[in-house]
Amino acid sequence: MRQVTLVADYFVIVSGHTIIQVAALADHIEKALKNAGISLLQRVGGDKSHWILLDYGQVVVHIFTEEERSYYDLERLWGDAELITLEE
Repeated sequence: MRQVTLVADYFVIVSGHTIIQVAALADHIEKALKNAGISLLQRVGGDKSHWILLDYGQVVVHIFTEEERSYYDLERLWGDAELITLEE
């Protein structure tokens, strides 16, 4: 993202099947990074949200339901940024 915006160096974009799974993914990421000593700057979206954003400064994590991810299509919106795909 560094080449196209000052917002963050990286966007991590994740999908969950349901809002419950989206919340669980956000909670898991928060706990894992807190245990690693990485501080969360801001969380946007609650446990019943279709989109939760975790702001870690240089890295912003977007966790969507599949429908919301398709609707907002951040990959297209920020299409000039280098795409790095991670497999399970």
